[in-house]
Amino acid sequence: QLPPVESGGGSVQSGGSLRLSCAASGFAHSKYCMGWIRQTPGKGREEVATLAGDGSAAYADSATGRFTISQDNDRKTLYLQMNDLKSEDAAMYYCAAEYETWCPRLVDEYDYWGQGTQVTVSE
Repeated sequence: QLPPVESGGGSVQSGGSLRLSCAASGFAHSKYCMGWIRQTPGKGREEVATLAGDGSAAYADSATGRFTISQDNDRKTLYLQMNDLKSEDAAMYYCAAEYETWCPRLVDEYDYWGQGTQVTVSE
């Protein structure tokens, strides 16, 4: 199973937008939950957004109203549209997959992880 591959990170000013992509052709099935998880040295890992196998999306409170998770019709690419970025959004963002229709409660339960893409937000 090829791991997910993230792209789209970069540096942006506060209030700006970025769209992260995750090539996940090996997980193009309704039996997988897909998630975006971010990690910073000081805060640890945070599950930002998830997309269950039935297409239902869920967001962390910190992301609600600003981030949108989506997938191509063929499910091979996962996206995270991030708007109104804040300094606290700066982190390494990982795309992860779990072989369950419903998303895991714990970040550690994800089975497959990408290498991450760095997001930097400047004031």
